[in-house]
Amino acid sequence: MDIKTKIVTPIFTYNKIILSHFKEQYSYLLARQIFIKKTYYSSMAKKQLQSGLTLNGIAPNILLKHVENTAPFLFKGELDTTGPTRAFMAKLVFYKKNLNSLKTIDLTEYFHICMAAHWSTAGTFVPTDVDNQIREGLWRHGEVGSHIEKMAKITIDSWTWDYTQVTNRKSYNLSRNEVMSTHEGTWLSVAIGAYCALKKNKRDDTADLVAEVILAEIEKEEKLLLDLQEKRDHINFLRTTALMAHNFGDLDRVIDQWQMSDDDLFKKRIYKLGHKLNESYSPILVYSGLVNKEFLSVENHRHMSLRQPKCLRISNRFLVPVGPFMDEWGAILGTSKDLTLADKAEIICAFFEGHGRQDKAFGYVRAFRGLINSLPDGLLTLEEHLAFDSMAEIKKSQFFESAKIEKEDFEADLKERLEDFRNPLVDYQF
Repeated sequence: MDIKTKIVTPIFTYNKIILSHFKEQYSYLLARQIFIKKTYYSSMAKKQLQSGLTLNGIAPNILLKHVENTAPFLFKGELDTTGPTRAFMAKLVFYKKNLNSLKTIDLTEYFHICMAAHWSTAGTFVPTDVDNQIREGLWRHGEVGSHIEKMAKITIDSWTWDYTQVTNRKSYNLSRNEVMSTHEGTWLSVAIGAYCALKKNKRDDTADLVAEVILAEIEKEEKLLLDLQEKRDHINFLRTTALMAHNFGDLDRVIDQWQMSDDDLFKKRIYKLGHKLNESYSPILVYSGLVNKEFLSVENHRHMSLRQPKCLRISNRFLVPVGPFMDEWGAILGTSKDLTLADKAEIICAFFEGHGRQDKAFGYVRAFRGLINSLPDGLLTLEEHLAFDSMAEIKKSQFFESAKIEKEDFEADLKERLEDFRNPLVDYQF
């Protein structure tokens, strides 16, 4: 087959020349690898828009393609993008329909687009790779002096963006009508980058405003944990410890990234809250960090196995929740009419493969149980779509045996273990 029929349509014309040059000298595989690398680095190389804005990061049109790859449902009218708190999604939809408008954006708008892209994909299987741009890179841009106040305002506003449709990694405090997810960690990481940049540029008043919201977010997470403990809501408490550990971990990493001084009073108030006791906060924060490490840290990772089944990306209903609490999610996948039996078989294989990587984690086991229990004949429903050896391997595995445990029994065991959990690092218990 002619090589031109094998490759995808190149993004840049000169890549066709590169592929043609290698056609006679190298194999198709090597030529394709070079093409992919060249395309990737071209999208990341320094470039200048018609507006005069020079970028070191990803071109905005390529960024939109990345968003569409991992969250196609955003552009298919599946989500409610109305209202000011969901405008970040509407912005991406607008630019997807009006690509020429991207040529005239300034630094503030590019920052806003990157923020919107990351907020829209942080809960998906392949988040956009602009986190370092919004945490640091764009705050150090040569033109930031004339944009930093507007970028800071976007950062503050983003604390109230409604991300609930683009993530399933959530915990709830129904009495306060509050939701928490890993998006708060993304927000904290951007906010502390904004704070450091504002301080560096001697914008102390605006830095103080950002600091106030950072403290408000920390207080919100602390109160959520305390309220869930008071209500004896074991499962939501466990979910929240995983989210808090992620969120404060993001905050700590960007504090280190900006090399904040150990003598900085603000750093002392917000650093390592999940690891070290802090007189400003309840010991429940350190206790929760220890609970996460004991119970959930092995469960909530990058879910590399789930990147293979592309069918999981077609709907926001299929986004992965906080592990190991995945029974309901598995049932959603199993009952969905948007997934074929072949799709469901592929997803089960991904669960099985993922569990093989982390056999101490039970999230994929719970999801597997939820999925097959929703099928008319259980796993046999998918027999025609699974290889014989794959079916046999699953049936004889510990993975399959573990999936026989009822949800009520599984969660009762977690509740009992949480009640009994103690750690010498902190005098605290659930």
